[in-house]
Formats: sequence, structure tokens, C-alpha cells
Amino acid sequence: QEYAGINFKDALGLRLESDVIKRYPIAGGIECNGSVLSSSVAEFQPGDRVAVGDRRFGIEHDGGFSEIVRVPAGWLRRIPDGLDFLESAAIGAAGYTAALAIHLLEEQGGSPADGDILVNGATGGVASMAIDMLATRGYRVVAMSSKPDAAPYLHAMGAAEVIAPLDAADPARRLLSGRWAGAFDSVGGPALDMLLRCMQPRGVVLAFGNAGGNLFSTNVMPFILRGVRLVGVNVATYAHLRDIVWQRIDAELRPRHLEQGTHVLPFSSLPAALDDLLCRRAIGRTVISYRQ
Repeated sequence: QEYAGINFKDALGLRLESDVIKRYPIAGGIECNGSVLSSSVAEFQPGDRVAVGDRRFGIEHDGGFSEIVRVPAGWLRRIPDGLDFLESAAIGAAGYTAALAIHLLEEQGGSPADGDILVNGATGGVASMAIDMLATRGYRVVAMSSKPDAAPYLHAMGAAEVIAPLDAADPARRLLSGRWAGAFDSVGGPALDMLLRCMQPRGVVLAFGNAGGNLFSTNVMPFILRGVRLVGVNVATYAHLRDIVWQRIDAELRPRHLEQGTHVLPFSSLPAALDDLLCRRAIGRTVISYRQ
């Protein structure tokens, strides 16, 4: 083992009421990377540099918060020669999810020429990576965050503008001023309803998080009158795009600010880091190093 990424899903597993973890006892951690120690298949040999990720890893099967892991060969992905272990971990599941969201936006016909893209919950790991990748791709990004002190960080990641969350609007107002061509939402809950009502005609909302809750209520007018589209971003649902998305990360979607957006901590800091995620104190991407 070299590094393990820390994700909101890992933190949710700490909650007693959560159903994220499917069996106990279990070593958590939904992703990690390192070198192959031994292999029973010809595809991988000792010394190969690999990253581990599967929807069952750290959920039904012992995960990455361990010095040594044993997994099926199909769960491994070779780390490209152009990335070291830290860069690979920094991108990890967060970077892949962000890149998948951009790919899905562009499958819907989205382009930088359409207008501003909002990123909600902007200081999160996936959202921060999305800002970096979108800006690299040529989009003008508006970062929405409840953390005013994070504005310098968000600008450094590529945001052209940083705004506070929208005030709650009268539910009777079915539509609000159309402000964004697209929106990346890591919050969910009532905030998602607000975004839908603020989209430009044919706007696309990419939803990949639920930090603000699983439930929201809305109305049909954004969809009927403006043709707004709501697209869920789930890695397992789009497994057929895995190789395509990773190829794009290795090329035009490669983040430019991995160092600024990544915090590297020793394994002893894992409990505090997970607590920071649950309490929304974390900013950017956090990875655990097994070499510190």
C-alpha cells in the first residue's frame, strides 16, 4: 500500500444509522493504490503499480484502510506511467467522478460556449476536482460555497467567481432567473430544487452528492418550460465508460492543481479526517499515506 483516498462515502460509514457498510467487521476505504506483492493471474506481476476501486471495496469487502489488501484482479487498474502514486491517489475516485460528470455534460451537448457552469458544495473533493477540470476544459466556473474563507482556494483551483449559497426562494415561484448553463451538485436536498429553478433553457444539472440530504421537492416547470435536464452521476451505472473517462483524465481533463487541492496525512490522522468530512470542515481532497 502507498496511499488511500478519503471520501464522503467512507465518512458516512461511521454513522450508526447509515446503511453504507454491508457487513461487520470490515476495513473501510473505497480506494487505494500500491504495488502488487503477489498475483495468481498473468495479467499482473509483482511490482506492478496499481490502483484499487470497485463498488464493493470497503463496503462488502475489506477496503483500503489497511497496509496490505487482497482483491480480485478485475478490481485493479494500472497506474499510467505519467502519474506517480500520490498523483494517482489525489485524482482517485473524486477525480474520476468529476471527469465522468463532465463527460455526461458533454454527452448532453454541453460546451464552454453555452455559458457559466455552477459548482455547488465547491470545497468538496469531487467538486474541487470538477472546478479544476472544467476550467482546464475552457468553461467559466462559478463556485458556490458556504465557506467565505475558502474563496482564495477556489479561485486557485480555477473558479472565475465565488458566490454564497442562494437564499431560500418562495416555493410558489416555479422558476427563477436563468443563470447557468450547467450545474454540478454535491449537496442534494433543498439546494438541488433551487438549482433546477435557476437553470437556463436546456440547462443540465449533474447530481453526484447528498451532503445536504437525500430528499428534495420540486416542480415540473423547469423541465416543461425550459427543458432542464437532471442527470445522476453514479460510477457503477456508467461502468461501460470507465476506460473512456480514464483516457480523458490522462489527456485533456488532467487536473492542473493537484498539489494545491490535496492534503496528505499519516494513517494516525484518519479518524480526525473522517470526522472533518462529516462535519463539513474539510476542503479539497484528502489522502492517507502509508509511508509517513
